[in-house]
Amino acid sequence: MALKNRDWLLLLLGVGLVVFLWAAPEESTRRVPQDEIHQEYFTMVKNEGKKTAEKFCEDCHNPQQEPLPAGHPPKARCLLCHKLEGQ
Repeated sequence: MALKNRDWLLLLLGVGLVVFLWAAPEESTRRVPQDEIHQEYFTMVKNEGKKTAEKFCEDCHNPQQEPLPAGHPPKARCLLCHKLEGQ
């Protein structure tokens, strides 16, 4: 059975997808460490959800205590990018 043009196109798209996923960069966003400081937020995320826990990120991560790096995007939803360590 001979391959038709659409078969070649599908095969090419499949190979292209595999190459694209293989060449994707490693995850570069830092994870939230599971330490004494952050442990209560891990529990909060588990019990009440990410949005509840995110309300407290700015208590420590602010220009006075733990400033964010230059060029950091707006910090409305921290846990969209920063995954919890061990999860």
